[in-house]
Amino acid sequence: MNDNKKNKVLLILPWPSQSFMDNDEKILKKHFNVVTLTKAGDKSFYLKILKILLKNEVDLLYLWFAHYRFAPIIFLSKLFKKPSIVIAGGFDVAYVPDIEYGQFNYSWFKKIRAKFVLKYANKVLVVDPSLKEDAIKNAKISGENIDYLPTGYDPNYWKPKGEKENIVLTVGAVNNTIVERKGFKTFVKAARYFPDVKFVLVGKHVDDSINQLKSIAPSNVEFTGFVSDEELLEFYQKAKIFCQLSRYEGLPNALCEGMLCECIPIGTKYCGIPSAIGDTGFYVSFGNVLETANAIKKALNKPDELGKKARVRIVQKFPKDRREKGLVATIRSLVKK
Repeated sequence: MNDNKKNKVLLILPWPSQSFMDNDEKILKKHFNVVTLTKAGDKSFYLKILKILLKNEVDLLYLWFAHYRFAPIIFLSKLFKKPSIVIAGGFDVAYVPDIEYGQFNYSWFKKIRAKFVLKYANKVLVVDPSLKEDAIKNAKISGENIDYLPTGYDPNYWKPKGEKENIVLTVGAVNNTIVERKGFKTFVKAARYFPDVKFVLVGKHVDDSINQLKSIAPSNVEFTGFVSDEELLEFYQKAKIFCQLSRYEGLPNALCEGMLCECIPIGTKYCGIPSAIGDTGFYVSFGNVLETANAIKKALNKPDELGKKARVRIVQKFPKDRREKGLVATIRSLVKK
């Protein structure tokens, strides 16, 4: 439907767009006129938004992540009486002191600004119900403006192809913070138990933390660095197992994409990971190498039917059109008000 082209949406991203942001941008452009601004933080960024609001060029502000840097933008939205939608994805509502992760691990001033965003946005949409609980607890807000709307995935793109190989896969950018949170050390240490099985970590090497991983990795671990979506799809299609060994996630996109390609999932029980896996895979404790190795052994010996079950779960629970309908309905409702 294109009947809402008269409505104008300002899409605000804190950094260069990622796949889940790209998907939302495509949905918004299908139904609305969209202006996209990226890389929040400097004064010129806020001035651009102020000029847009002064000229009355948009009807609604749509912000990916409840980032503390967005507090001035939410203030401006209130000042100019423009409704706002904030998407909470994980770190923006998290307080995980054991790995020093989440906005609510930051200074008191940044926490106040993050709370302001979560409290005063007209609507906060979380990608997993656990994030609403964390937002209420960590920001100390009522949460009455928070709704659940998961990200959606295209099963016609993320689909299986050919025979599976004995490949164990995990995906994520490699930097000092992510290495700890996503359990990459556990992943490479578990590889030592399977010298004849290929382990692959796909993701951009952001800093020198990759050297630390390589120093503890056996020879059967491959570090690909950045790959295109097309190459990533090939890895999903070949791998029998996908590992999401994280301490904290919203709704993990790579996990859902891998499951759509019939990878058998192994993950921890934090946040959106069990929401994705359900009863289609195996669970391990965060940081437990032996548990992880045992789960991988079980998964390697499982027939491919479990991977097929994983695909069906994502197709049914997280369809792309569910997010599209939810976003469009929310925007229409706010603009009407």
